[in-house]
Amino acid sequence: MPESVLNQVTAVIEDNPRSGQALLLFALVKTLDIEKGGHMYLLSKLKDMTPESRQLAFQLMNLMAEGKIHDQQWRQQVDNMENIIRTM
Repeated sequence: MPESVLNQVTAVIEDNPRSGQALLLFALVKTLDIEKGGHMYLLSKLKDMTPESRQLAFQLMNLMAEGKIHDQQWRQQVDNMENIIRTM
């Protein structure tokens, strides 16, 4: 996956971990990360996103719909994002 959506989301979070966009994307990732959790994310949050962040959100949701989450790359990137958020 060259320049995967996970890499792009991680870059947004690394760039400014306290920004609303970073936190909105991180919340979506964490929601998608909860298996059997029903993926409860308020779609109204999409209104708060910039068009660029919204595109990343759509790509993340598409990964979930295609069953391409919870693999090793997903786990590593989510762990990476969590570390960035935790150390902000």
